[in-house]
Amino acid sequence: MRGGAYWHCLRGVVTRELLRFVHQRSRFIAALVRPLVWLFVFAAGFRMALGVAMIEPYETYIRYEVYIVPGLVGMIQLFNGMQSSLSMVYDREMGSMRVLLVSPFPRWYLLICKLLASTLVSMVQVYVFLLIAYVYGVQAPLTGYVYILPALLVTGFMVGALGLLLSTFVRQLENFAGIMNFVIFPMFFLSSALYPLWRIREGSYLVYQIASFNPFTYAVETIRFALYEQFNMTASTIAIVTTLVLLTMAIWGYDPSRGMLARKGGE
Repeated sequence: MRGGAYWHCLRGVVTRELLRFVHQRSRFIAALVRPLVWLFVFAAGFRMALGVAMIEPYETYIRYEVYIVPGLVGMIQLFNGMQSSLSMVYDREMGSMRVLLVSPFPRWYLLICKLLASTLVSMVQVYVFLLIAYVYGVQAPLTGYVYILPALLVTGFMVGALGLLLSTFVRQLENFAGIMNFVIFPMFFLSSALYPLWRIREGSYLVYQIASFNPFTYAVETIRFALYEQFNMTASTIAIVTTLVLLTMAIWGYDPSRGMLARKGGE
């Protein structure tokens, strides 16, 4: 097939995901309510306890609201990635996913198109949230809103690939919705999204160790440093490697001849 056919496929998958997002207004509102509640309500209480937070290794001290915004950006992408994978399970049950996966395009390409579409949707949500935070007074350097783009792509692909991988183990929509809660909340709360790692270490060394091995921690740190015009090589490398590993496993899982779907009778 020619390159134009692949572009047409990519455009179709992305357009379908964007249209689904536009028609599901409650999804957009819910995606903003969660981080805004943390920013407007919970941050006020935590600010009294923490005062300022430090970005390592540059030892830059900032207000807690400024610190928490990148973590809330990660929350938006995490929930969106899981919800996008939930729609994959729904499409598979309804049969529309079968039509897509039996097309002449390679499955790995279709899955990457799906992940890209999901990531673009989450990026729209992120920038609306950042705009509200900017009006609220939590402002990053203007160039930081541009530097954050690659970080959002990596994080979006990472959580999306994780969701795709989980969807290969689940056949029913109800089961996947339950599993989401056992993945989202530990990944989010056992990370540096809400507290700096040094503060977690002071409270519990065990939780600090868990957060240090949590790949979501490094996704959030990649976003945090990029938003404030800095680059964290360690966090970015770990986030990219994790993304590649999860994406490879998800593609393998959707391979009907080798992956988990083959053990369950295919599509």
